[in-house]
Amino acid sequence: MTRQLGYHPIKECFRRLAEIRPDPKGELEHVNAFTLLVAVALSAQATDKGVNRATHKLFQAVDTPQKMLDLGEEGLIGYIRTIGLFRNKAKNVMKLSRILIEEYGGEVPSSRAALASLPGVGRKTANVVLNMWWRLPAMAVDTHIFRVGNRTGIAPGRDVVAVERALEDNVPAEYALGAHHWLILHGRYVCVARKPKCGDCPISDLCQFEEKTA
Repeated sequence: MTRQLGYHPIKECFRRLAEIRPDPKGELEHVNAFTLLVAVALSAQATDKGVNRATHKLFQAVDTPQKMLDLGEEGLIGYIRTIGLFRNKAKNVMKLSRILIEEYGGEVPSSRAALASLPGVGRKTANVVLNMWWRLPAMAVDTHIFRVGNRTGIAPGRDVVAVERALEDNVPAEYALGAHHWLILHGRYVCVARKPKCGDCPISDLCQFEEKTA
């Protein structure tokens, strides 16, 4: 991205992405903060579509930590067996449900540190919940955002923490809340890993990626 006097290329990137998707939303189905937390925890190394298929019926029956404990680990496995690493994820969901009841009155905390301390919940998952439920400008860096941030030059970094910090520094304030979703959706559908659709990209002329496709 060539910087010019009085011109902010990163701001222009987000202006264009926002023009295409004025109200970007995450694609994981949920009914409340707890089901969102569970869905994001289940989505590690899995697709949102795959998680949604598994949780569609689950969240009709289970929408609180207590109901999850009442369902039990084997009962949960019956719903999420199609998701990768389902046994380990089921154990973590049971553990985090018990912690939410015992330490947080059954409520999902709005603190990154508290969320990240839960079993199976890392910094990325915590940031997704903070952004999607608590409407905070948290930057959850997944593989899509890591790729788009580095390719475009919007947020270069050698690891996810570096990219997260670059996003916090570089994204204009008016776009901070939606940046997480715009970049994920852009990486999922346009700036894909193997053959990016540069010919269909609305920010191609602002992008630093040298190996652009037609």
